Amino acid sequence: MADDATPARDYRETVFLPDTPFPMRAGLPKKEPEILEGWAALSDKGLYGAVRAKRQADGAPMYVLHDGPPYANGAIHIGHALNKILKDFVVRSRFALGYDVDYVPGWDCHGLPIEWKIEEKFRSQGRRKDEVPAEEFRRECRAYAGGWIEAQKTEFQRLGVLGDWWNRYATMDFSSEATIVAEFHKFLASGQLYRGSKPVMWSPVERTALADAEIEYHDHVSPTIWVKFPVRGITTGSEEAADALLPLHKASVVIWTTTPWTIPANRAVSYNPEITYRLYEVVALEEGLDFAPWTHPGDQLIIAEKLAEDVMKAAKVSSFKKLQEVNCQGLRLNHPLSNLDTYYRFPVPMLAGDHVTDDAGTGFVHTAPGHGADDYLVWLKSGYSLDAIPDTVDADGAYYPHVPLFSGLKVIETEGKKVGKFGPANGAVMDKLIEAGNLLARGRVEHSYPHSWRSKAPVIFRNTPQWFIRMDQAVASLDGKTLREVAVQSLADTAFHPDAGRNRIGAMVETRPDWLISRQRNWGTPLAMFVDKHTGQPLNDPEVNARILTAIREGGADAWFTRPDADFLGHHDPAQYEKITDILDVWFDSGCTHAFTIEGRADSHWPADLYLEGSDQHRGWFQSSLLEGSGTRGRAPYKAVLTHGFTMDENGEKMSKSKGNTVEPQSITKESGAEILRLWAAMVDYSEDQRIGKTILATTTDAYRKLRNTMRYLLGALAGFDEAERVTDYADFPPLEKYILHRLWELDGQVREAYESYRFSDVIRPLIEFCQGDLSTLFFDIRKDSLYCDAPTALRRRAYRTVLDYVFDRLTIWLAPLASFTMEEAWTTRFPEAGPVTLRVMPPRVDAWRNDAEAARWAKVETVTSVVTGALEVERREKRIGSALEAAPVVHVADADLLAAFEGLDAAEVFRTSSATLVAGDGGAFRVEQVKGVSVDPKLAEGKKCARSWRILPEVGTDPRYPELSLRDADAVAHWDATHR
Repeated sequence: MADDATPARDYRETVFLPDTPFPMRAGLPKKEPEILEGWAALSDKGLYGAVRAKRQADGAPMYVLHDGPPYANGAIHIGHALNKILKDFVVRSRFALGYDVDYVPGWDCHGLPIEWKIEEKFRSQGRRKDEVPAEEFRRECRAYAGGWIEAQKTEFQRLGVLGDWWNRYATMDFSSEATIVAEFHKFLASGQLYRGSKPVMWSPVERTALADAEIEYHDHVSPTIWVKFPVRGITTGSEEAADALLPLHKASVVIWTTTPWTIPANRAVSYNPEITYRLYEVVALEEGLDFAPWTHPGDQLIIAEKLAEDVMKAAKVSSFKKLQEVNCQGLRLNHPLSNLDTYYRFPVPMLAGDHVTDDAGTGFVHTAPGHGADDYLVWLKSGYSLDAIPDTVDADGAYYPHVPLFSGLKVIETEGKKVGKFGPANGAVMDKLIEAGNLLARGRVEHSYPHSWRSKAPVIFRNTPQWFIRMDQAVASLDGKTLREVAVQSLADTAFHPDAGRNRIGAMVETRPDWLISRQRNWGTPLAMFVDKHTGQPLNDPEVNARILTAIREGGADAWFTRPDADFLGHHDPAQYEKITDILDVWFDSGCTHAFTIEGRADSHWPADLYLEGSDQHRGWFQSSLLEGSGTRGRAPYKAVLTHGFTMDENGEKMSKSKGNTVEPQSITKESGAEILRLWAAMVDYSEDQRIGKTILATTTDAYRKLRNTMRYLLGALAGFDEAERVTDYADFPPLEKYILHRLWELDGQVREAYESYRFSDVIRPLIEFCQGDLSTLFFDIRKDSLYCDAPTALRRRAYRTVLDYVFDRLTIWLAPLASFTMEEAWTTRFPEAGPVTLRVMPPRVDAWRNDAEAARWAKVETVTSVVTGALEVERREKRIGSALEAAPVVHVADADLLAAFEGLDAAEVFRTSSATLVAGDGGAFRVEQVKGVSVDPKLAEGKKCARSWRILPEVGTDPRYPELSLRDADAVAHWDATHR
């Protein structure tokens, strides 16, 4: 055993231990605001402005990230945080790659959620919305949105998000509203705009039309009814037709629907000529029922042959007989309520339509052209007029007064405690069908039903006059192409991250109907135009439009609603024109943001390089921007689109305040620091739905500690390093240093490529592994003896510190876009006068560092080392040694390639032992099954223990100057004594 006698001198002062003020405990909640203050003081636009100024001075290429506007109506949630942090990763990484990055944060301000909040405010004051002047109402909406813009801006900046916050955009800014109207006028001028009366998704609760992008589907239980439409006659008067009708004079066509309330609006029944229909007669009913069925023996029913069994079962028919096949062409029916009121005594035609199937129901489709898209289309296709489509339900979801039997009844409740629930309309219709004798059966079905994305209340299809932009009309300004064709081509020219997004939005664009852009609300940008009362055509006068834009630019959207028509119309007679007071869909608003945020600015460019939002925006902002840009400029306003998934709780469930499973970014920032949230965002696969919670954040915090400890070690180990110490000749680096330089070269390519393609987890994860593996476990551990104990002039120590300097230089710039606060703290700790780390550009890749042979060598060295480490672990566990420095293993290596890998290396240094012997061949006592040809005899080190490095060597005591030290340590202490005394 070694001589452990107490040395005559305390050598601790001669050991070159790491020294740094960079604390182990980050204290992020306190430190981050201090860093933010420092950034804010750098220029009139803070760090963002300082970096842009430097890049512009350097002639850097431009990169534009256009911000998808969050809605200004509440504190930010975890989804907002993820989105803005990902955008910050883009901004900072492009700065690091040498770009001049334009990023102007913005807000979406118009629309229903803010209106509801203001309505609630007035209701709390005892004022109904219709009692509040529209100008006052809009003023309150504007103030409410403005307050939340400031609140959210502060929260986003606290996350470390860089951007031009000083010139933020908002859709409610007067200049923005004027530009939105100007974009709308472009569609007006091109002929793509039209007013149509057609069924649209309508929210009675919100009193407005909704676009497809504002609809989501939830499971809902609806009543189902089978209804009889008695045969009335046949359109043709031929003898053959009369003969065909004769057996049907007592028959009824049976329809099935989940919307009983639409029966009063029925004007036809649709069938498919490809389906086989047959006449059936009821023979007997089920017995022992608790109620009397609504059908009777002898009733004759026309049903699709494939569905007859199902229909009879629903009607409680136990026996029926099959009669003749039925040709539905030319049949006319009676409305099922015709015997209750003359209003319904019109002929109901049968219309051929390929939307009819025999997969479910009866094989017939009850057709109310005012309440269904397919119904509407088959009605017009069959030659019937728009004028013949009845208005049945008003904006509040109640039957109009002129609808007999049901006047005033609500389809959906819009007031009181039952708001958003289905009203009495369904039940009332079923009661009247029973009274009329034409309800065959009823039941209930759970199915997917459309709801408003915002209010979560069910919606209805309702025939209303609305403004649309045509998708399939050839447009001269688009070189004779249709808007759909241009949009589809734009998608083909756009890069998608991930690429699956292309198919998702492409499928929507290829099948979407005409673009519905009008809404019937108060708070928004108006469809600022006039319509000729006689022709119904919009007035397209450039001088009128110019006056409209000037007024809105000076006074905002209010100017359109408050100023007299004559102010705009000039020589046109106001009495001849209708002022349109609808507002534009908020998606049209946000789809125009490119026009007033990036286009036409000297320090930006159009189109944007990237749009980045959640995957739900394929149907929202991505699509409205695509259609707006394609319709006005012939292409999308973006070159690339990046989408991220939604943030779920740790169990993969959707977050909900009612569930209590939400994770608030404010809480994370307050308790752990924004850096932890940023690191979480960097580590997840954002392209999929990601999870967050206490356990996941604990794992993230652990990863953060590893990074921080690496930076702390680097700062301590580099204390006092200067250029005079640097090793400049690559040939002078030892093999281990050459390997680490190779890893830096390798990572440099990976990091750049990952940043270029927005794969942030492919930056952070390899770098964490590098810090934990190559650096901490290998490089730092092997070289700690050299760092602490070699003389400062020793080449090995100088080479080590030189490579550490390169490691620090690369890690701080590579990690700065992601772990921005910590890299700033580390960089300025070492170089307090150098300015923020974000000002830096990634240094050029050093191809001279590439060394594939050294990489291959160290893979083999670590294979052998793993067996030695295993043997020493057994010795420690059995208490035969206390530390690896007490060992002198004999390592048997049968594999010649593995043995050759140690050429030029100090095996003891590699194994972290006092000494080691490599022997060709086999014969060691300890083996690892997974590693063939390597075995170890774990011998004890011989000699005395060096009082300074603790290595056990025979040479200790041979230097008379320092008899307690090894020869290396004696020389190092001699140097120390010469420089410190």
